[in-house]
Amino acid sequence: MSDTASNIILLKQHLPSSVKLVAVSKTKSVSDILEVYNTGHRIFGENRVQEILSKKELLPLDIEWHLIGHLQSNKVKYIVPFISMIHSVDSFKLLRIIDAEALKNGRKVDCLLQFHIAKEETKFGFSPEEVTVMMESEEFRHFESVRLCGVMGMATFTDNEEQVRDEFRFLTECFKNLKTTYFSGDPDFTEISMGMSGDYKIAVEEGSTIIRIGSLIFGERL
Repeated sequence: MSDTASNIILLKQHLPSSVKLVAVSKTKSVSDILEVYNTGHRIFGENRVQEILSKKELLPLDIEWHLIGHLQSNKVKYIVPFISMIHSVDSFKLLRIIDAEALKNGRKVDCLLQFHIAKEETKFGFSPEEVTVMMESEEFRHFESVRLCGVMGMATFTDNEEQVRDEFRFLTECFKNLKTTYFSGDPDFTEISMGMSGDYKIAVEEGSTIIRIGSLIFGERL
């Protein structure tokens, strides 16, 4: 068995059954992905639309592709026909475009609202106030083809574990507030996507239901 295969098997053995694992395969080859696929894993995440499109054609049809990186508006139409979940909906404009493209394709696309929880300005995401404005808008109520399933966030890249914990805790509070206020009767609004290779254990402790792991499975990127 390859290191990659044993890495994901070991990781999954230590995860609570309530936590989904997205194997982040960005920059990794089709053969690397197949090593993970052959252990029975089916959920893979990519940052870039072009990379998903190039790999998808060469890999089994039952893979669930998750888009976890920043999504440009003009790329939405390429992934809407098949994507399993878009984690990185970071603006009202983007959600509007996803809804329109999904309607054309006769699909409902699962989406997460990305919140800006880090101290770094380079990260994307909504503020809680921006989400409230969107949720209260008349236009949002008329969306038919997006299914909001929860929230996503990326913590600051830092060794300060308390800061990371605070940021994850904040995202969990954002989720709870949305659930209570707008989604209390919605069985689909259940997901908190937070935690990567360096901080997933803290994320799970703070309520994560989806973790996004790359280097712990595939090894460090060169």
